[in-house]
Amino acid sequence: MKRVAEAFDVARSQLSERLVTGPRNRSPRYSKAQDEVLLPLIREIVDGRLTYGYRRVCALLNRRLVELRQARVNHKRVYRIMRLHGLLLARHTGNRPERSHEGKVITLRRNLRWSADAFEVGCWNGEKVRVVFALDCCDREVMGFTASTCGISGSMVRDLMLECVEKRFGTSRAPHRVEWLTDNGSCFAAKETVEFASWLGLVSRFTPVRSPESNGMAEAFVKTFKRDYVYVHDRPDAQTVLSQLAAWFEDYNEVHPHKGLRMLSPREFIRLSATAGCPVSSVAPCQPWL
Repeated sequence: MKRVAEAFDVARSQLSERLVTGPRNRSPRYSKAQDEVLLPLIREIVDGRLTYGYRRVCALLNRRLVELRQARVNHKRVYRIMRLHGLLLARHTGNRPERSHEGKVITLRRNLRWSADAFEVGCWNGEKVRVVFALDCCDREVMGFTASTCGISGSMVRDLMLECVEKRFGTSRAPHRVEWLTDNGSCFAAKETVEFASWLGLVSRFTPVRSPESNGMAEAFVKTFKRDYVYVHDRPDAQTVLSQLAAWFEDYNEVHPHKGLRMLSPREFIRLSATAGCPVSSVAPCQPWL
């Protein structure tokens, strides 16, 4: 017994106990008593949010538990429950671009940099809906959008600029310098659009050619919006899509959790910042994004 214990580098008392008692009977799966209570709530969220991973499911679950005046749960526990019941998403297997991007699009305070971009929604009957939007690079709220079955014109972008300024500041001009970050599309780079942005108090900034990473926040939003809203709803024709866009953007602003916002939605983050006395409207230097 001594030589065996020395060979395995274990105590002789442990070997003796194992010989007497035999192997321990352990449950094949670790579980807690409350898991059966959490599972219906998780299934309800997953059924309504088919594209959500376990972290976003955990965020919505905790909101529901707070409403029920129950203790919040850890995201690892939600992952374990979803894994045991086959509710996890398939792992992403795509390849990331090799080009490195070391700039920063995000800002530490609101109303310092706004990011705008456009995307296209294909309908089942072949029609196309083109959408242009603008979001804040701090709180991620989509401040405004406009959509059309035709191309995106410079006048549509200018109307969007004015809408964002009026919504955020309550006036027709920004009280301080705000960067307007876009790609080099003709609707954004038109002379009339740049001059109108300057009149509003916005500073037009354009990404380098073939560098979508430089406007990564808007690009990531397009991917998220299509995955979580466009592709999981009916799109028989353009009119149906146009009638649903407002509800999709409102749900994104009010409900959609963001990892960069500590799993809060944009509007939750704004309300929490205002309650905590965060200087959301203070002017501060923007971080370099190139």
